[in-house]
Amino acid sequence: MEQIATFHTHLGAMSFQKRLKAAGDQPVMMPVPRALSASCGTCVKFTAPFDAPSMADEDLDAVYAVQPAGGYQILFQNEE
Repeated sequence: MEQIATFHTHLGAMSFQKRLKAAGDQPVMMPVPRALSASCGTCVKFTAPFDAPSMADEDLDAVYAVQPAGGYQILFQNEE
């Protein structure tokens, strides 16, 4: 399943992408889709299963599932 993670900072997006690559995924940094909003405007699209306890940090804003018919479903919203 494709997912999109949004971030409070560009550095947070870069760090998340690096961790996913190290775990064997092939994440892609890209501009945040217009339907979503994020502070820094950069998101990471990835396919690895999202595990909040091990993947979320203070820079992560939210994680969305990309819907096959279009649109996004929120999977995680950071409360920090």
